[in-house]
Amino acid sequence: MRLALLQINPTAGDLDGNSSLIVRAARAARAQGADLMVTSELALMGYLPRDLLMNQGFVRRAGEKLSHIASELQDAPPLLVGVATPNPSDVGRPLYNSAVLLRSGAVGQAFHKSLLPTYDVFDEDRYFEPFQGAQILQLNGVRLGISICEDIWNDRDFWQRRRYHQDPIEALAKAGAQAIVNLSASPFTVGKHMLREKMLGHMARKYGLPVAIVNQVGANDDLIFDGRSSVFDARGKLFARAKGFEEDVLALDLLGGRGEIASDDFLPEAEIWNALVLGVRDYARKTRFRKVLLGLSGGIDSALTAAIAADAMGPENVLGVMMPSRYSSQGSVDDSVELAHNLGIRTMLLPISDIMKTYDGVLADAFAGLHPDVTEENIQSRIRGNLLMALSNKFGPLLLTTGNKSEMSVGYCTLYGDMNGGLAVIADLPKMMVYRVARWRNQRGPAIPESTIAKAPSAELRPDQTDQDSLPPYDLLDEILELHVEQCRSAEEIVAQGYDEHTVRRVLRLVRIAEFKRKQAAPVLKVTSRAFGTGWRMPIVRQE
Repeated sequence: MRLALLQINPTAGDLDGNSSLIVRAARAARAQGADLMVTSELALMGYLPRDLLMNQGFVRRAGEKLSHIASELQDAPPLLVGVATPNPSDVGRPLYNSAVLLRSGAVGQAFHKSLLPTYDVFDEDRYFEPFQGAQILQLNGVRLGISICEDIWNDRDFWQRRRYHQDPIEALAKAGAQAIVNLSASPFTVGKHMLREKMLGHMARKYGLPVAIVNQVGANDDLIFDGRSSVFDARGKLFARAKGFEEDVLALDLLGGRGEIASDDFLPEAEIWNALVLGVRDYARKTRFRKVLLGLSGGIDSALTAAIAADAMGPENVLGVMMPSRYSSQGSVDDSVELAHNLGIRTMLLPISDIMKTYDGVLADAFAGLHPDVTEENIQSRIRGNLLMALSNKFGPLLLTTGNKSEMSVGYCTLYGDMNGGLAVIADLPKMMVYRVARWRNQRGPAIPESTIAKAPSAELRPDQTDQDSLPPYDLLDEILELHVEQCRSAEEIVAQGYDEHTVRRVLRLVRIAEFKRKQAAPVLKVTSRAFGTGWRMPIVRQE
């Protein structure tokens, strides 16, 4: 059984473009002698299509595209395509999440997803009807158990607590499957693939069956998909894996256990870098932006964002804008210039001191007798935000925001100021991870000035300001935020682990009152298990 996993980069809603990707990959697989070709989950529609699935015309056109693909590939081996199909029953949700077999120029058997995730970024129960029962594809004398993404994530012996009562893979094994094939669109988070491999290896070994998973690659909105389609033999040993963060066609001998393992780097910093570069590139490309810009402050956050953007877009397509005020140090300006030189990006200098004086004059009577405070600091940030948006409007580049997850968590950011932009590149990276990724990047060659990494973080909105004037030290802050945001621990639980109660309650209060800011933030590229994006569903109005 020669199997080909078509690891493509689809765009949500782009039926024409996704069809072309499928056909191109299938032709490459045919040239490698495949007996069966398989796409990722919902590959024809692009994962996640979200409420596009409520559009009956979109679903109907997807069905028409299936017929078109079948016609184009009538001389090719059978192909399983991920797509939503109508539920013919008058009871239940209107669609199935399906894998449809195309063979000999015709649309054939459909296999449906059983387990529908409704946690984190997923809301599949909104659209799909769950299917009950084992689904076997008989091909060339081999019984293949067909499953879709979540169906493989519920093994009773691997997980301490299962999310679902039934196990579709167990049902397939009992139905006499000789191998398991899974169509996935599993979003990337740091370290997740190694867990996935451990789980799949366990599953293959447990049932004594080869297991193959084809995973989507690319980015759609806030979600990044790392590919790394993988295959395990009946002993649970990995024998084939596709490239990470790239399109690939992985051809292998499923029952014979022969294939190639692409080289990869599973270091957290490397995974994050590759994911964010892909996330920026795809977000810009799929929203039809060719260039990007960002503010360069001389700090670590804007420096790392600029370095990611240069890799993603090409340095000639990145503009860094320096907007010093009377509080900006010469070192910050010098660091920005050195960074731009190292990366080869273009720069623009727009001093804002005179604009600040104009604001001071206009507000002088209104603010008479009052001391300067965060109001004046926010005005500086909003001046910069307005200038960046003006450049974006005039010349058309996508504005990238540069704030990190620690700041976003506690609201250490300004609405309509430094939060301006179309994509929040590092807003799922805690501050200490920002430093780790920056150091990792510098090992590959000069990029971020060492003085930028070494100096104390500062917004430079008042004389001699540092972030630690307003926040706990970032290493401590990140530990508390990890426990609260990602592990969902309460103040009492965190204090019980030895953290100072006053500090914990102060941090958690800042997280709570900053919710309204996060609701208005640019899309956040997700790399951790719980990002401030589509999977974060906290109310603005709440008491704790």
